[in-house]
Amino acid sequence: MSPAGVVRAEWGPLYRAVRDGLRTKKWRAIPVTLAAVCLTALMQYVQNQEWGYQFVQNLGSVRAEDPLWLALLRTPLSLFVPALDLPVWGALGQILLVFGIAEITLGWWRMLVIGYVATLAGTLYARLGIWLGEDRPLGLPASDAQVVDTGPSAAVVGLAVFVCWRYRAWFTMALVIGAMVAETVIDDNLAGREHLAAIVAVLLLCGVSALRQRRRSGMWSGPGAGSGSTTEPRPGSASKRPPSSS
Repeated sequence: MSPAGVVRAEWGPLYRAVRDGLRTKKWRAIPVTLAAVCLTALMQYVQNQEWGYQFVQNLGSVRAEDPLWLALLRTPLSLFVPALDLPVWGALGQILLVFGIAEITLGWWRMLVIGYVATLAGTLYARLGIWLGEDRPLGLPASDAQVVDTGPSAAVVGLAVFVCWRYRAWFTMALVIGAMVAETVIDDNLAGREHLAAIVAVLLLCGVSALRQRRRSGMWSGPGAGSGSTTEPRPGSASKRPPSSS
């Protein structure tokens, strides 16, 4: 297969889905993504003000040392609180690109659910890792309990993996996972470990989704469904049905 053919096989269905969504609805295709970008920019502005820093911390700052109920309450908003030690433009760009693609291809509510699951997986792993201790496999040092855990990165990684799985972009999916593993190997810190936890959680979601699709296909092609078998079309492609006879 030629390089162009490889690129079309990898990204063709995803590209067409995003192109068609933007062509028909333009910016109305990603209203939740745009709202997330604006909210993140607002949080960045407020937390950099002398009067607003503690306010934002109280709303969306998560630490493993916090009570679990408080961490769970703050986790949804923590996605939109950029890390103070990283450029905010990186967070805004990640949200616009990855959230936007996910909103077009998966729908806004699936995008939010998957992003939240990925973020929550990282938050809960931090508590588990600290409980295990740094001397055990998957453990973390006790000092990580005081690390502020905010930002959209876990959600971005999780959404990227799920979209790649949904559209069979296997090389890109492997690249994303490999990059996160390499990040952890090079600089083993809480953020890198949480990214891996997010990937594991989303891969489990992929497995559950695949099982549901398989059961659906089995119901359609089972006894009483007719002599023909029904297969789900590849994402990004249109299924052709014969015209019904009157």
